[in-house]
Amino acid sequence: MQMRWWRITAPGRADELGRHIVSKLLVTEIKAFVPARDFEVSKQFYRDLGFTMASEGGGVAYFRVGHASFLLQDFCAEALAENFMMHLLVEDVDAWWQQVQSAGVVDRYGVTCSAIETQPWRMRDFCLSDPSGVLWRIGQNTD
Repeated sequence: MQMRWWRITAPGRADELGRHIVSKLLVTEIKAFVPARDFEVSKQFYRDLGFTMASEGGGVAYFRVGHASFLLQDFCAEALAENFMMHLLVEDVDAWWQQVQSAGVVDRYGVTCSAIETQPWRMRDFCLSDPSGVLWRIGQNTD
């Protein structure tokens, strides 16, 4: 497999020879702001799942696990929450499914959790809703 490297260029900017000028707009990370209907309940839900709350302030809590992270916000528009989806790519989907079961979050928070399925896009995954209705698809690549 050949790896291709791309340059980020500033739109419409070129030097005197017509070459595109490379921008310094390098990205180091992107995080989603996940809505929370009940901020305190949602914070505890994510801690129960195994996420670490690294910081909190101004109506936002920063959660992380391994190299993945997101921002939980003390704000919830129902239409957004019910149509919001997160994808967590993990090394061991069976361990994550077992963590959900052993943490008791389905009964404690009234959320849903599907069985693990093998998907045609070469992934084994399951779906878990959070207390606000946000759908998490937690999966592992099969190849």
